[in-house]
Amino acid sequence: MKILVCVTSVPDTTTKIAFTDNNTKLNKAGVTFITGPYDDYALARAVELKEKLGASVTVLNVGGADAEPVIRKCLAIGADDAIRVNAEPTDAYFVAEQIAAIAKETNYDLILMGRESIDYNGGQVHGIVGEMLGMPSISPVMLLDINGDTASITREIEGGKESLEAKLPLVLGCQEPIAEWKIPNMRGIMTARTKPLRIVEPVSTQTLTAVGSYELPAPRGAVKMIKAEDAEMLIQLLRTEAKVI
Repeated sequence: MKILVCVTSVPDTTTKIAFTDNNTKLNKAGVTFITGPYDDYALARAVELKEKLGASVTVLNVGGADAEPVIRKCLAIGADDAIRVNAEPTDAYFVAEQIAAIAKETNYDLILMGRESIDYNGGQVHGIVGEMLGMPSISPVMLLDINGDTASITREIEGGKESLEAKLPLVLGCQEPIAEWKIPNMRGIMTARTKPLRIVEPVSTQTLTAVGSYELPAPRGAVKMIKAEDAEMLIQLLRTEAKVI
């Protein structure tokens, strides 16, 4: 069984974000990058399936050389090898086309990724990859088990959960609680240094979208303390200032 896990390199959730080039690009100066949290879940489940079924796990990232520490961490967690497409991830279609091109080289039984990246939160890539490869695409997947060539899946839907079965190959977007995040140990970190990392150039593709500009959320307003016995004042402020009632 062959599993491809697609991972993103995203700013740490505690990073203070700033923009450059007339607010059209992220200012990466001083920014710490991590594996996308939802991708961490996908990788953790892939490693569990590797240990259970004897599968092989390949990590794929679309990004520049600055993403390699994230890739090496994935190798330290338990992936067998990695591929980096040497290109900036400009939009969902571009990333999906790079993933599909790599997937066509090898008959992967399972393509796992996070339900979305935490920088753009688009949640589109898994669906586009599935369409390009002619495979079913399911997201967000909370539970995943494999029995032979059949996947048993539980996914989140509005107001509840849905359980279903599907034949491999599949493209899945993952989220908690599909697995617990794994922390690389010292042996894994040392082994990761010798695991193969293949760098490939992107396939020719048209960029379909462009960023006009980014803007930061409005700063938080000052906190107003209302006395517990002054309910009328609280209601008035909720109506006139917060405008929530």
